[in-house]
Amino acid sequence: MRRGLLAALLALAALIGLPLRAQDGSSGLAFGAANTGRITNASPRAAYYFEAQRGEVIAISLAVTEGDLDPVLLVLDDAGAVLASLDDSGGSRVPQVASLVIPRTGRYFVVVARFGYALGTTAGAYELRIERVGVSSASGSALRYGDQVINRISDMQPQLYYTFRARRGDIVNIYMRRVSGDLDSYLQVVDERSFVLADNDDLIGALLLLDAGIERLVIEEDGTYVIVASRYGQAAGTSSGSFVLTLEEARDSGLGNTPQTAYPLLPGDVVDGTITNDRFSRYYRFQASANDLITVRMNRTGGSLDAFLTIADANLVTLATDDDGGGGQNARIDQFLVPADGVYYIIASRFEGQAGTTAGGYRLELQSLGSAFDGVPEGVARIGYGVTITGSISDETPEALYAFRGSAGDIITVTMNRGDGDLDPVVSLLDASRNVLVRDDDSGPGQNARIERFTLPASGVYYIRAGRYDGAEGNPNTSGSYILVLARRLN
Repeated sequence: MRRGLLAALLALAALIGLPLRAQDGSSGLAFGAANTGRITNASPRAAYYFEAQRGEVIAISLAVTEGDLDPVLLVLDDAGAVLASLDDSGGSRVPQVASLVIPRTGRYFVVVARFGYALGTTAGAYELRIERVGVSSASGSALRYGDQVINRISDMQPQLYYTFRARRGDIVNIYMRRVSGDLDSYLQVVDERSFVLADNDDLIGALLLLDAGIERLVIEEDGTYVIVASRYGQAAGTSSGSFVLTLEEARDSGLGNTPQTAYPLLPGDVVDGTITNDRFSRYYRFQASANDLITVRMNRTGGSLDAFLTIADANLVTLATDDDGGGGQNARIDQFLVPADGVYYIIASRFEGQAGTTAGGYRLELQSLGSAFDGVPEGVARIGYGVTITGSISDETPEALYAFRGSAGDIITVTMNRGDGDLDPVVSLLDASRNVLVRDDDSGPGQNARIERFTLPASGVYYIRAGRYDGAEGNPNTSGSYILVLARRLN
């Protein structure tokens, strides 16, 4: 009699319209969280919603914490179809959903009401909890990190499919281990465009060479990915047997946690981050062109963090570092000169890195100041520290001009040695306005020219003019080849 009455009441509830949208006053449920509510004459039912994926197995528990409430529990999909409807469970008047397999990925609703709904007479407080207790092993199920499923490959089903959601920067491990038969496992991971991202037949180092595994797969974009669990040869293969499939997230998974998952930056970007004992380095990458000037700032926003910055090349070779250049415990690398076109890394860390003890939040800013040689006339050659250049002086080309960028306090030496001919070299150092700062004729051996240990007064562009001693009347101009070297002294 009670069951018949319950069915009639459910039909009545459907007619008056159960909430099927989150905005209809329903509250969100999170797995593992307790939600409390109260049923009264004014509010004879309450609705909740939750997100779940195909194949997930959930349990819903309900407890009456106050009053004489005789509860009813319903689970519906977003079209209003009833997946479960319970009044009493196991001899108790409080219903429980011990195990419910989600049929498809989407939004679902839980309705807590009293027996009789608006016609009922009981009331009281309750606690509602939803738990994810597992996932179905059936093909098509959606997995989460940490899930493990058991299934079988046979001639009837040579391929099984599982999906998982991942975010850009995730690092994923997938293993397919044989547990029976002669199965020669084979794995693939496919993106939403059906592009195969990775595959494996025999995982090196596995206990059985017939096990398959895909390790440290870096996810490039947010989305849903498909795991294809199969056998060598797939549909044309001949092996069969049971397997265990495991989906794992690598320990260092996450955007910015490794060079492989470095957070991409553009000039002008400002991002926030946190340094902890577990995550004492964060990685960022940017694209730059030769001779670009880059400034990076890392300012502490919380905690005790003593910021430390590194710029590295594509091979993670350190090019520049700074500890306290931003003032206090802030770091700044100012006007870094990019040596070549390519990808560069910024490593945001703390003083002494892993051995350091400070931690806290920071704000990182990347700025591009344009090319170091903006304003340099077209056709003027570039030269850098440690570079050797050869050239020739003649009546047609009596001098040559080279541009380089230096920093205030740099101690430089410029040498201009004759290669052949009768050239009497003269070398001059000019500032950005091409005013002569220093000139030399014969300070080098023989007739060679040398500017020795000159300290640059400011950061910016400088010029080197390679020329010859002007011949006096009766003394013709000299000519010939030369070798020019620009060097920076460390002390």
